[in-house]
Amino acid sequence: METILNMAKGLADGNRMRIVVALMEHGELCVCQMTEMVGLAGATVSRHMNVLQNARLVQCRKQGRWVFYRLSGEFPEILRRWLWDALADSVDIKADREKLKTILACQPDELCRRQRVGVESSA
Repeated sequence: METILNMAKGLADGNRMRIVVALMEHGELCVCQMTEMVGLAGATVSRHMNVLQNARLVQCRKQGRWVFYRLSGEFPEILRRWLWDALADSVDIKADREKLKTILACQPDELCRRQRVGVESSA
């Protein structure tokens, strides 16, 4: 029961649901790509990913200074289908798809550089 409860808590946020759907569609995304997609601070996205990882919904791998996430092998298929049926045609998910087209055309290092410049200029 605790595992199910943790999964429910992991998905109890709209931004985390958006990220999960993006991972369902793209397989693997870098934190900087997800940050750009949801429009939140990198630290906030990292906290969201930590919640999803603790719920065993995602797993990560590091490649140099990049951290990439994908859905966990433990991600229940029934949950995947339910999320897809419920969210695939939502306005937010459609907007995320369009944003990701542009985001995925950039290299992660370029996204990170742009995000750092944005943070420095707003400080």
